[in-house]
Formats: sequence, structure tokens, C-alpha cells
Amino acid sequence: MSDLPQPKIRNTDLDRALPPAPGPGAAEIIALVLSLVWIAGAGLFFLLVPAPAEGGPGVDSLRFVMTLMAIFLPVAMIWVAAAAARSSRIMREESRRLQAAVDGMRQTYLEDRKSAAAVSPQAAANVERKLAEIAKAAAKTESAVATFATTRTQMPAPARAAEGPGDEQPSLALGTQAEDAAPPLPTPDLIRALHFPDTEEDTAGFAALRRALKDRQARQLVQASQDVLTLLSQDGIYMDDLRPDRARPEVWRRFAHGERGRAIAGLGGVRDRSSLALAAGRMREDTIFRDAAHHFLRLFDKMLVSFETTATDEEIAALGETRTARAFMLLGRVTGTFA
Repeated sequence: MSDLPQPKIRNTDLDRALPPAPGPGAAEIIALVLSLVWIAGAGLFFLLVPAPAEGGPGVDSLRFVMTLMAIFLPVAMIWVAAAAARSSRIMREESRRLQAAVDGMRQTYLEDRKSAAAVSPQAAANVERKLAEIAKAAAKTESAVATFATTRTQMPAPARAAEGPGDEQPSLALGTQAEDAAPPLPTPDLIRALHFPDTEEDTAGFAALRRALKDRQARQLVQASQDVLTLLSQDGIYMDDLRPDRARPEVWRRFAHGERGRAIAGLGGVRDRSSLALAAGRMREDTIFRDAAHHFLRLFDKMLVSFETTATDEEIAALGETRTARAFMLLGRVTGTFA
């Protein structure tokens, strides 16, 4: 607990927390008045009662004690009630004052937490635990990229060795690459790749991701999405924790066709206030995050335009459930893309 950022306590908070000097309240004033009235009434009673005749019975000790009790016992009860009322009043004031001090300290702690540059060990442990699967997926992705790049570098060598010097393809001289002539990426593979592998044993997810990395447009979007998801995870924002409202396929199609405003407001279905606030603050303060977010939004928008022309409603709905689409909905609402 010593490593956690300690909240700064302002003087005003301490002033609210310290009890003020006790003063007479309404209960004490009422008790004093009642006591005076009772003593005055008892005094008048004994003054007006005639004295016993001479030769009558003497002073009875029991009667004397009972008389004193009749006079002072009500006074004592009045002050007991006054003391109880005073204690209750002090406790209520202390409770309000302590609550105000706690609220002030909590607000100060939240402000300090936003401005703190380092993450506490406890928060770091949570981030590391939740990022474990994404880190493993990133390692697999890098391995797939390295394998793919190595394969592309080595494959032309035997082809050139078997061919004659004059048998080279003219298209290579014009800068055409092998990926330009590759068949388009199947829609199910694109959707699966944009969701990223769930676990290290998700062979189908990694296979779709490797196929997506061979497609130029898909690879750019996957890499941009991975960058954004990693940056969001630094603030504890994870797409698996978000439960956005599902947007109908026709809403996605309207957005792809260029409509804005109320017609596509359903895309901003992320309701998590803490995630929205953290992302908005990061957009304002972190230029790297802002550039990465805008780059990601542009690539996703570009992909959606071409994706919508051939995708079915079921495929568009599946796209909306991916981690990449949730990041798009979150950042789109923060940047006002759906307004």
C-alpha cells in the first residue's frame, strides 16, 4: 500500500475534519429554562405551604429525602436528556464534516491519479494480467510477419535460377508485387483476423491472422488496430470488458455510404463512462495516441466502404462484434465521428 499514490490533503479538508469548539445548543437552553422553571415552582410551593403548628410532629428524615428527590430528580432527568441531545448533535455534525473531508480527499486523489505519470504496482499487475493474452497474440503475430517476410524474400531466388536472363516478368519491372496479384482476402478470414486470437491455442484465429497479413489493406488495418488496442490497454480499457449496444447492419451500411448524424448514431453504442472519459482525456493529452487513433479510424472507414459492397447482413453483424469494431465505436464516439 505504500507504493500507491497518496492523496494530497488540503488545509480546507483538515479544517472540515477537525471538530469545532462545542457551544450551547437548543437542547441546553431548553434544559436550563425547564430547570429554572421547575426550581422556581418548587420554591414557590414551599413558600406558600404553611409551616407546621407548634407541638406537631418534627421533621421526618424520610419526608425530607423524598422532598429533595421530588425537587432535583426532574432537573437531573432534564439534563440527562439534554446531554443525550447534545451528543447526538455532535455526532451528526462530525459525520457531515467527516463525509465532506472524505469527499474532498477522494476528489484530490482522482485529480492526482489523472496527473500521475507512473502506474501503481497493483494497477500494473492488473494490466499485465489482462494483457497476457494480447501479448501472446502479438508475439504470434510478429512471428507470422517474420515468417511471411522471410518466405517472400527467399521464394523468388529459385525461380530466377530456373529462368533464363530474358524470362523475367515485365510486371516486376513496373513495381508489381506478389501480394498485388494475390486473390482477395475471404470475408470470414478478415472478420476473424480483426477480432484477433482469443488464446494462444486459437489456431483458427492465428491462421486467419496470417492470411490477413498477406493482404495489404487488411495488414494495415490489423497493425493499426493492434497499436490502438495496446495504447488503450495502458489505461485499463479492454474491448472484452465493453458491452456496446449492437448496431443494425443497415446502420453500418449507411455509415459506409457517407451518412452522418442521427441516422448512424447507433454506432456510438459504447456506454462505459470511465472508458469514454479515459479515452477522451488521452486524445487531448497524448499526441501519439491521437495520431494512432485517427489513422486507425481512417483505415477502418476505408475498409468498411469496400467491405459493405459484398458483405451480407450476417457478416456485417459479425464484424460489429470484433474487438477492432468495438475500438472503432469507442474512438468514433470520442472523436465525434458519429455526430
